[in-house]
This record gives sequence, C-alpha cells and structure tokens, in this order.
Amino acid sequence: MTDSAPLLTDDLLERIRSRAAGYDRDNAFFAEDFAELRDLGYLRALVPSEYGGLGLSLQQTAHEQSRLASAAPATALAINMHHVWVGVAKVLRDRGDDSLEFVLREAGRGEVFAFGLSEGGNDLVLFGSRTDARPDAPESAEVGGYRFYGTKIFTSLSPAWTRLGTMGLDTTSGDAPKIVYGFIERDAGGFEIKNDWDAMGMRASQSNTTVLDGAHAAADRVVRRLEPGPNADPLIFAIFANFEILLAAVYTGIGERALQLAIEAANRRTSMKNNGRTYAQDPDIRWRIADAVIAQDGIRPQLDAIAADVDALVDHGSLWFPKLVGLKVRATENARTMVDHAIRVSGGSSYFNSSELGRLYRDVLAGLFHPSDDESAHSTVANAYLGQIEN
Repeated sequence: MTDSAPLLTDDLLERIRSRAAGYDRDNAFFAEDFAELRDLGYLRALVPSEYGGLGLSLQQTAHEQSRLASAAPATALAINMHHVWVGVAKVLRDRGDDSLEFVLREAGRGEVFAFGLSEGGNDLVLFGSRTDARPDAPESAEVGGYRFYGTKIFTSLSPAWTRLGTMGLDTTSGDAPKIVYGFIERDAGGFEIKNDWDAMGMRASQSNTTVLDGAHAAADRVVRRLEPGPNADPLIFAIFANFEILLAAVYTGIGERALQLAIEAANRRTSMKNNGRTYAQDPDIRWRIADAVIAQDGIRPQLDAIAADVDALVDHGSLWFPKLVGLKVRATENARTMVDHAIRVSGGSSYFNSSELGRLYRDVLAGLFHPSDDESAHSTVANAYLGQIEN
C-alpha cells in the first residue's frame, strides 16, 4: 500500500481542506465532503471486492484516514465510525466468522453505518451498558429481536447514517444479564436525534445525542448476547482493533499536518532581532522542529505494524489489548504535542479563529475523550504485564 497511489488524491484533499473552516465556523455537517467521498467509493474502502467494495486492507485504510485527517480532522473522525463497523465485519470474516456479513453486503450497496455504543457515565465502555435491551415478546411477530431504550452520546454521522450499531443490557431473559449488540435501521424509527452538537472541536462530525425509544433490531441483526464484563468474544477484539487503529490514524494525520504547518511557519516568519532572517535560522526554533520530527516519526511505524498484524491474522494473544490501547494513547497524546509545537513556532496568529492551527488545537483535544482513556489504557497495560491487583 505504501508504494501505491493513494485513493484520496491531493486535489480532493485540497477541496476538503478548503471547506473545513466553514463547517467549523457554521457548526455544520460536512455534506459536500461526504458526497465526494461517497461518490468516490471511499465508504466501501474496507468492503471486499466480492461485495462491491474496494477491498482495501486495514493498513491501507489507516493510511487514507491519516491523509483525510490532515485535511479535515472532523470529516475523518466521522467517516471513521462507518469504517469501524465495516472493519469489524471484515476482521471477523477473515477469521471465519460471518455473523456480520450483512454489514459488508449492505455497505457494499451504499448503506452508511454509525457507532451508537457510547453512553454518558458508562466507564465500562463495551463491558456494561445503561441502555435497556428488551427482547421481543414471545407472542409477537418479531420473535428473536430486541428493542433498545437509552441515550447514546457522540453519535457521529448523525445526519447521514442509515444503520446504527448499538448495544444494551438485557435484564429479563432467563439467562440474563446479557449485553446485546444489534443494528437498527434509520427508516424503522424508534429513536430521536437531538440537535445538540455544539462542541469545542470536531464540529463538522455532528456527533449528536441519539435517544433510543424502542428502536428495533430484528433477529437477524442481533449479532451477540455476551456476559457483562471483559469478554474474549472475537467481536470485542474486532471492535477494539478497528476503533483504536483507525482512531490513531486520524490523530496521526493531525500530528503530521501540524508539523507541516510548523515547518512552513518557520520558513515564512522573519525575525527583526536576527536581522530579518527566518525563524528557520533560529537555534531554539530549529531544536523545537527537530524535537517534533523525532516524536512524529515514531508514530507511523507503530500504526503500520499493528494494522498489518491485524490484516495478517497475527495472534498476539493477551497482549493485543495493551498494544491497541498503547497505540491510541501514543497517537492522540503525540498529536496534541505536535499542535502545541506548531503553535509555539507559528506565534500569536495561531490564536485567532481564522487560523488552521487554532482549529487543530480544538480538534485535537477530542483525543482525550475517546476510549480507551489514559487511565483505563494504563490499567490495561499494567494488568497485562503485572497481573491483576490482588484483593
């Protein structure tokens, strides 16, 4: 992939970059970006060719997402949520599990998938839920399905999704409790999308709150019923792998763009103190740029290696989760450092809303809130290498 021509051309990325500030200013969905990416077939990137897709690997898609994020982070972050579900289906299928084959088939036909798992106050993430999952009544015509009642936050792609992957807790069945994963259809209703996305950054993602009020997942769209708590089911691995890798790709792109802007600023700005020479000749600025390059250079190889291992079905066993959360933390924290370096090099102009760096500064802060957060990531790594804390 790294030697082949990218799917997202430079011309397309420049058009997308030219619209990013307007979407951010107007707190508007990236409608034009979405249309161009859809028409290109980019939403079918991870769909195998036999389902009408482009057949890209996870590593290839991560590269494309980094490029997209370098132009418009909010656009890339929102598209990520669709790629995650398609990637989950692909990872499972590559390992002999066709339980989400319908995701590949429907994505190949143009359906748009959104990620409806996040809940306010749920720090268990995939291992617990505040949403009520109620099984179909035995006498109903919809036996085997579930209706979901609860509130999901940060539902990116709110204006565009046609399928929502979600989860809830079944507390009434004979084998309860079970965490139920299922997919609902937009046309079937049973939910309300609130117009409440007015965030500091990533504004074009339009990650509105979704209130589920009986949204129905049919029996053939209920993909798992799992015990609450940590679970070795392949679905959990597939979600973690795709979410963390593609998220890291977005923030890698932000870091790369910030570094590019810092270098441009160093070569553009001049110093009266140094007889009109550019800041690229200033020893302190040179050290800061060099420090940034050294840090950024360490992210891409790790991203490539972990994504390639998923593609190649490498078995890291219990170390998979430390590797995935470690990548996410490193990529998001490093991106914040890159933006900080760039702002220091660029000077006071970056403090204005019209500055791209000002927008990147707000966008990059979202990395703090994506799972796994810093605390849970460190706990995962510590448990893997030191064992559980003794009671």
